[in-house]
Amino acid sequence: MKRVDDFRLKFGKKEYVPIIVGGMGVDISTAELALEAARLGGIGHISDAMVNDVSDRRFDTSFVKDKTRFYKHNIDNSDKSIIKFDLGVLAEATRRHVESTMQAKRGDGLIFVNCMEKLTMNGPRETLQVRMASALDAGVDGITLSAGLHLGSFGLLADHPRFRDAKLGIIVSSVRALQIFLRKNARLNRLPDFVIVEGPLAGGHLGFGMDWAQYDLATIIAEIVQFLKTEQLDIPLIAAGGIFTGSDAVSFLENGSAAVQVATRFTVANECGLPNKVKQEYFKASEEDIIVNTISPTGYPMRMLKNTPAIGAGIRPNCEAYGYLLDGNGNCAYITAYNREVALHPTSKTISVMDKTCLCTHMRNFNCWTCGHYTYRLKDTTRRLDDGSYQTLSAEHIFKDYQFSVDQKVALPE
Repeated sequence: MKRVDDFRLKFGKKEYVPIIVGGMGVDISTAELALEAARLGGIGHISDAMVNDVSDRRFDTSFVKDKTRFYKHNIDNSDKSIIKFDLGVLAEATRRHVESTMQAKRGDGLIFVNCMEKLTMNGPRETLQVRMASALDAGVDGITLSAGLHLGSFGLLADHPRFRDAKLGIIVSSVRALQIFLRKNARLNRLPDFVIVEGPLAGGHLGFGMDWAQYDLATIIAEIVQFLKTEQLDIPLIAAGGIFTGSDAVSFLENGSAAVQVATRFTVANECGLPNKVKQEYFKASEEDIIVNTISPTGYPMRMLKNTPAIGAGIRPNCEAYGYLLDGNGNCAYITAYNREVALHPTSKTISVMDKTCLCTHMRNFNCWTCGHYTYRLKDTTRRLDDGSYQTLSAEHIFKDYQFSVDQKVALPE
């Protein structure tokens, strides 16, 4: 019976344990979590979501406070079009976050940064280019392009000196998405170094509509394997979404995947950035507690716990401080929904917005409890303590359980 450790992910002449820890923002996939994955011979992700705030937490900078002070005069204005990110500050925050992580790296693995296209920041092209280029400048091993088709992202990096030596990959949820990406970037003569195929059971934002349950990761992988074979393209595929055990991983490694990307089980790792009280909510969750809704202003369906505080909250839009989801015209779906509710309830001191949420603020405060489909199984991976809480796990324990387990077994902690 094969184990994940019987396989290796190959980039050129180098080989890695075929386990990748996904890049969960905002700072849920911490540097510490990514560093453990790399130390153990796999690949760890950090996320550049709300990187100014992450820098403030890690390095005691004051980027968010300074931005809030600069735009303080606009807080009561529903028009957020004037709010821009200082590109120099954005570059510095990214550099600090990435460079510090890379300097701490030990072992033979790699560190990637997860870069979401949907963080439009009222300057989609300019801010995306700065985030990616600054990460490369800071020495990151690779960039994973997520939350969008990224049709122009390779072009934004084409003149960067590391464009061809850094590992650059993209997350897709269909063979069609990959075909479009490859066609749009054909002129650059630069294929992605890897493709992460994310299925409908993944956590957080989904690359599917509300009909997500009609799709299946294994089927999508098979379609992309056949497409690459037909086109004679040798691009490593990485399966992601709903891979809960080492045996689950092996089934994909035996059927065309070069590696697997996993995240849900690492949400309850000691190194994960979630507060312990939130980790306990994940442990306690039942299958009925996990829902997919459309409250994200990005337009993507999002999987989360149904008791997440972000659902139905009616906080004032906090774009002056954050504003990561403002589109190129300074709009956000939550601002529209919030203003509608204020107009409908002009005398209310508190309002509830059910159809959208202020994702920036709630993610920053760990109040948007996104999760994978199998989060309800987390309680079966650990022990319940005398006080009724559940024991959190080390990232090493979880990583090695994926690497060495067989027969759908999960190793409990000591």
